[in-house]
Amino acid sequence: MNTLIRLLRPSERSLLEEFCYQAIFLPEGVAPLPREIVRTPEIWNYIARFGTRKDDHCLVAETDGRVVGAVWVRVLAGDEPGSIRGYGNVDAETPEFAISVLPEYRNRGIGTRLMAEMIDYLRACGYKQTSLSVQKANYAASMYRKLGFETVGENEEDFIMVLKFAES
Repeated sequence: MNTLIRLLRPSERSLLEEFCYQAIFLPEGVAPLPREIVRTPEIWNYIARFGTRKDDHCLVAETDGRVVGAVWVRVLAGDEPGSIRGYGNVDAETPEFAISVLPEYRNRGIGTRLMAEMIDYLRACGYKQTSLSVQKANYAASMYRKLGFETVGENEEDFIMVLKFAES
C-alpha cells in the first residue's frame, strides 16, 4: 500500500467534517456518538471556515486515490469573535493539533507519518511549538510522547501536551 502525504486541497475541505468525527476518541465498548456531535460549537470550532485563518494548515494521507487520514492545526485561543478556546490551547500563537485516520486504515503507521510531517511543516513555517489535547485513555497518547510531546497540564480526563521546537 502506497500512501502519499500532501497538503489538503481547497476542494477537499468538506472532508474535515468526517475526519473531525473520526478524531473523537471512544473507549472500548462505548457506543458511537451521533454524527451531529461535530456540529456542537466546541468541536465545530476545529473545522469551521477552515483555511480562512493564517494558522490553518492541513495535511492528508492519500492511499489509492482516497484520502484516508488528515492532520490539521489551527490556533484556537478563543480571542476571535464567536470563537471558542480549543481543548489543547496553550496560547494565542501555538497551533493545536487534530488528527484522525479512517478506522480501516489505522494501525498502519499513517497517523505517525501524518504527525511527523506536520511537525516538520510547522517547524519550517517558524512556529516555536505546537499543542494538543488527548484523553488519558487514548492509546495515541503514547505515540505523541514518542514524537516528543510533553504533558504541561491535565484534568480528570485529558492531558494537554506541547511539543517545543528546538531553536535553530
